[in-house]
Parts: sequence; C-alpha cells; structure tokens
Amino acid sequence: MLSKLPILLLLLFLSLTLTVVPAPSQDDHGDLSFVFNGFKPANLVLDGLAEITSNGLLKLTNDTQHHMGHAFFPKSVTFKPTPNSTVSSFSATFVFVIRSQIATLSAHGIVFAIAPTRGLTGARASTYLGLFNESNNGNAANKVVAVELDTIKSGEFEDIDDNHVGIDINDLRSVKVEPAKYFDEKKGGFTNLSLISGKPMKVWVEYDAVKKQMDVTLAPAEAVKPQKPLLSLTKDLSPIIDDTMYIGFSSSTGTAVSYHYILGWSFKINGKAQELELSQLPKLPRVGPKPKSKLLTIGLPVICSSLVALVIFALVHFIKEKRKYAEVIEDWEQEYGPHRYRYKDLYMATNGFKDKDLLGAGGFGRVYKGVLPSKTEIAVKRVSHKSRQGMREFVAEIASLGRLGHRNVVPLLGYCRLKGELLLVYHYMPNGSLDKYLFDKPKKTLNWNQRFRIIKGVASGLCYLHHQWEQVVIHRDVKASNVLLDGELNGRLGDFGLARLYDHGTDPQTTHVVGTFGYLSPEHARTGKVTTSCDVYAFGAFLLEVACGRRPIEGRGTTEEELVLVDWVFSCWCRGQIIDALDSNLIESDSARVGVVPEEAELVLKLGLFCSHSEPEMRPSMREVVSFLERDVPLPDLSTMGLTFGHRNGFDEFAMSYLSSSSVVESVLSGGR
Repeated sequence: MLSKLPILLLLLFLSLTLTVVPAPSQDDHGDLSFVFNGFKPANLVLDGLAEITSNGLLKLTNDTQHHMGHAFFPKSVTFKPTPNSTVSSFSATFVFVIRSQIATLSAHGIVFAIAPTRGLTGARASTYLGLFNESNNGNAANKVVAVELDTIKSGEFEDIDDNHVGIDINDLRSVKVEPAKYFDEKKGGFTNLSLISGKPMKVWVEYDAVKKQMDVTLAPAEAVKPQKPLLSLTKDLSPIIDDTMYIGFSSSTGTAVSYHYILGWSFKINGKAQELELSQLPKLPRVGPKPKSKLLTIGLPVICSSLVALVIFALVHFIKEKRKYAEVIEDWEQEYGPHRYRYKDLYMATNGFKDKDLLGAGGFGRVYKGVLPSKTEIAVKRVSHKSRQGMREFVAEIASLGRLGHRNVVPLLGYCRLKGELLLVYHYMPNGSLDKYLFDKPKKTLNWNQRFRIIKGVASGLCYLHHQWEQVVIHRDVKASNVLLDGELNGRLGDFGLARLYDHGTDPQTTHVVGTFGYLSPEHARTGKVTTSCDVYAFGAFLLEVACGRRPIEGRGTTEEELVLVDWVFSCWCRGQIIDALDSNLIESDSARVGVVPEEAELVLKLGLFCSHSEPEMRPSMREVVSFLERDVPLPDLSTMGLTFGHRNGFDEFAMSYLSSSSVVESVLSGGR
C-alpha cells in the first residue's frame, strides 16, 4: 500500500494542474496579458443570463427569450501608456459556439466589446445584442468598439444578411462587415462558415497602433490562423478608446432561443495574444440523449416492445378522450411549429379568458391580457372563423410576420388554432391603443411632442415594412386604433390580421377589398388591387386624426351632419389658416399651446393632405414621408399638386355598400386575400 502512495500523489497533482486556469499577468512594461483555457468564477464579472458552468464553460445565454448576458474581465485595461496618448497595439483570441434550438433560426449573436463600463447600463436584448438601446445607438458618447458575430438580419441596422461579422463603433450599423467566412490557403480563397452550425470557431481581433489598422479573422477552431483577415479597418481608435477601458462579451436572445458559449479567451497589450490550447478547453453539453448500451438494446427487445405497445395503447386512448378539447395540428403546420402556442398555455396565461382580463373588443375579435410562465406579458386576440380554406396561407404569413424586428412594430409572437377559433399572440403594450387618447373626450390627452414622436415612430415602422424588410408588407389597416403605445408612450403599429406580403420587385395578387372606411384608398375601393400607396393613403388619414383629434368621417347620420376631415383641413389650408385644424385640446389653454411647435404642426397637416391625394402616383412613398418628418427634405408646395380627395367622384356610393370590418376576417380566411 505504501509503495503505491507516490503514484497516487502524482496522479492527484496531474489532475489538479489540468483544471487550473492561468491568472492574468503583466510583462516587464506593465502591459496586461492573460489566457483562459476555460473559466472559473473569479476570472470574470457576470450579469444577466451569463454563468460559468461546473466544467469551466462561459455560457452567455440560456432558453430565456428577449434577454441578454454579459461577461467582462474584472479589471480595467490600460490602453494608453500615458494619459491622452495614442492607443497601444492589442490582440485578442477567443473560441465560441452558437447552438440554436432550430437548425435554421438563431436568436441573435455574440459581441466582443471594448467599453468604458462593465455594466452596459440601459442595453436592450434582441437586435441590440445587449450592447445599446433605441436612444443611444449611434451616439459618439458611447465610446464602444465591438466585433459582432450576428445571426439575424436587421433592416433597422442595414445588415447584409443573417450570418455576418462586423466591426461596430458606437453603433450597430457596422463600419465594416462581411458574410461569415475564412481564407482557406489550400483552396486559395474564402470558404463560407455558418455561425449557428454548433461547431467551435476561433476569432482573432488585432489592432496595430503604428498602421492604425484593426484586423478581424475567423476560422474553424481546429484550423491555423488564416493568412488573410476577414475584415480590415484602417482607423485611429485613439479618439474612441479612453485611457482605461473594460473588455468582455455580450449576447442576447429574441423570440427564438439559442445558446451562446465562450470556451476560451486570451488577450495582450503590445503583443500577440497567446494561442489557446484546444485540448484544454471545456466540453460542450451533450446534444440529444446519452447513447444506450448495445447489450441492453439487444438483451431486452421483447420486454421493451411489449411495454411500448402498452404505453402506445394507453396514450391513444388518452388522446382520443382529450382530442375534443385540444387543437388540431395538421401536417402542413409542422414547419411553423416555433410560432404555434398550445391552447392550454394561452388559456392558463389569460386565466381562462375571463372578462377581467379583457383589453378590448371589436369587429376583428376580443383581446385579452396574459402572462406566460416566463413572465412575458402578452395580448391574445381571439378571432372566430368558419372556413378552413385559405388557412394555410394565413398561418404562413403569420409565421413570416413573426420575424419582423422594428421598435415601432408590435411583435407578432405566434398563433393557436382550436376548433372554430384562431388566436393571435402579441407582445402586450401597457398603454393600449392610440385612439383612446384622441377621441370621445379622452380622460388623458397627449401633448404635441408626444403626438409628433408617435407619428414619426409609426412612419418609421411603416417604412420598414414597405422598403427595409426581406419582403414587402402592406398593412392594409393603418389607423389610430391599430397603433399601440408601450410603457414610454412610443407608437407601435400592430394588428397585422389583414396584412399582405409579397417579394420586392413583384406585384401583390389580390382583388378583395378589405380595410376600414375613411382610411380606404379610392383606387383600392374601385379595383380591389392593393399597393404600398394604399397604406400611404391610410397614413394620411392617420396624420390628420392624430393632429386634429377627429376621426376621418364623423357624424354620418345625414349628409348635412357629416364631417369629412380631409375636406375640413383642406378648407383651412385654402384660407391660409391650416393651424386652425389642430385638436382643440392642444390649443385651448396657454400651457398646452406653448408645447405646440407651429412648424411641426403645419408639416403634419400638409403631409396628411399630400398623402391623401386621390391619385396614387401623386402620393409620396413612406421613405419620402420619413424624410419629410425628419426635415431632411422640404415638403413640396401643395398648391402645385392639384389636390383631390378620394371620397369624391363616386367614392361615396361605394361607401354606402361597403362591408364593415366585422366581416373582413371571415372573408380573409375563406381565401379572399
């Protein structure tokens, strides 16, 4: 026994040395250098979803939706040898893995960041990658240099695709960006890589202080460093990077779920970062069940078969009993699985669709507030339907709309089908719809600044739908009641029940008239054909109702009592007093009048008339509308445009026979899209 003691001690020593993670060090000049072949809690400062697993793996995210994780080196790094001098050269290397629950869909990516603080206060998840938010993205005061490994194409940030590497400076609009790939010396060119392949990949980030050049190189983890970098940016980082900064990683999830891992990381000031030892990096969690023993599989075939048969028989009997209470999932719906919710989950989230959780009701259905087990607040719209025709196309468009990502568009999370009902699931907007702040003597009104911000937000969202997303989305029901307000009273365009999608450069195929009277363009009413210009017409009515606090058509009891809002605003403009059309709530008191910016109010009212032109080719595009509202381009002189409006020239006759929106859903689901 005593003779074996030295051997046992030697084995114990070797096992301890294999698990030790080297500590950071400084060279003779005091420059920081460290290498982590795996991590332990003392190495990093974590927040959000980030954690270090028992085997030393840095796990930035988990299966929580719309959240983020940060992991930063605990001490600040001295990037400038003397105060206010130029930035020193630096080098970083890390190995990462992104695993997605759905092979073809990821929940955003990973960012290596150099930032003035570890906390990244106010950062948002989803498309903002846990780095910035709506208000500070693009702000020079951020003082952030980052390398993003992004797996979502966001039109808001002008992304090139959903699998790219970019260099970001204070802004998620990358100053340098390329599709994910690496230079293969054997092939003499670049080879594509999939960031969500689930395979380990290595990144080198290097800055040369003499050349003022930053290089980013990507390759499979087992490959040697390629001779050519993927990205090269020639820029002096001294004005952006402070004397001391923090370095680390950020990642975020959205509606879909992905797991973001860092296996190892090295860094050095004024030198080349030490290469990582792949054999010492921690192992990733197992994917799928643990392999079973062949002996057990062969030894118990009869018993297992019998048990399986009994279980199947019991399950079939149980399913038959419950089927009359459960939704039917047809074969074609399997591809939309991530967007489908179980009826039971929505029933529990809304407390059984009780009236106390009712948010509103209308011709398009009843809307209930709910809370999912993940604490996500949702709004569930229940829509009745009698026909199954057209349902497949309708659900396909719901799945497509679920990928929309813009701060002024209400996210459509998914759907559920049960017998004669269709349930649409949205993010909950705590301040409800905009119309309750405008019409029928509202208890709470909005000041001009709030209204103008909402108008610009909805215009930006509609511009994203028309011009910036992967497909063209025509909303077909733009109005105040379909604009929802979040907790900060930001306007978000919602209710995509009538939306129509088609590819850029093609024409939508539809001859069915849907929408709401007062917002319906004359050409759509005549022909049934729909274009983005139809949305612009509805947006014109929306501009006028927000500015004037009136509906497009009021008091339709008799012709004498009817008020056509666009005519009234036009008459005010003709007599040179267009400001008289403003909502009385904005001008009836001195305090309210002080908040009104006359130039902005006049711009909104004139733009409303411009968008309401009866000739579609005379209306602006939503891209032009955004430019007008941002004052980048002056509004054309209305007196030269020959303004006419759609309710004239026989349009009123159509209105008398037009079906209300209460019948729209059934006609849509019956194939009339």
